[in-house]
Amino acid sequence: MIEILSPAKVARAKDTGALVADILQTLRSRSAVGTSLLDIDRWTKAMIAQAGAQSCYVDYAPSFGRGPFGHYICTAVNDAVLHGLPHDYSLADGDLLTLDLAVSRDGVAADSAISFIVGESKPPESVAMIDATERALSAGIAAAGPGARIGDISHAIGSVLREAGYPINTDFGGHGIGSTMHQDPHVANTGRPGRGYRLRPGLLLALEPWVMADTAELVTDADGWTLRSATGCRTAHSEHTIAITDDGADILTLPTGVHP
Repeated sequence: MIEILSPAKVARAKDTGALVADILQTLRSRSAVGTSLLDIDRWTKAMIAQAGAQSCYVDYAPSFGRGPFGHYICTAVNDAVLHGLPHDYSLADGDLLTLDLAVSRDGVAADSAISFIVGESKPPESVAMIDATERALSAGIAAAGPGARIGDISHAIGSVLREAGYPINTDFGGHGIGSTMHQDPHVANTGRPGRGYRLRPGLLLALEPWVMADTAELVTDADGWTLRSATGCRTAHSEHTIAITDDGADILTLPTGVHP
């Protein structure tokens, strides 16, 4: 289903998006050497409840996971990249951590992900990988607007990732979002311009460039959820929810008080 939201629902989605972004920034500030992934999950649960919102993950049971997910946030470390199931692991200096969060409030969902390095050690290759996903995300947003097509976004994202030297997996990518977390259309992280669904004002999309350093092949962890690089290489992931407007695209998952 492709859902076109009313202006009132888009405004509510922006509030939800700010909540998602604020939670992610709080978690980033609290994530230090020695922090357990289960602590991050507990903090997320408490902040969602305090905001009067609902988790999009805890009861989520899609065909590609061993559901229900049972946790409130995806926590992916180093070679894990997507759907990271929180578990009893304490973060170490130099770990590359991705936090992916989707929340619903007032009937509208928003989805965002950030990658960052924990502690004082900053491996240059990890810094470069995170930067590439963030630049690809910016390029995808810049390509979005009324009359553009999904392929224009995919092409913009893929061009940045490919120029940075990363293989691109197309099994998982961005997606429509609205009253539910995952909707059509699928937004692959590479594609041909001028192809696919034509964007309309009121359409919400979650764009999410993600890469693995030296492979495009994923393997599923024993937990049935966490997706890792097949070679054990590091990974990174960046995501924003955007709304197509009459003259472009608005980023909905910005922290409170931050403007594009």
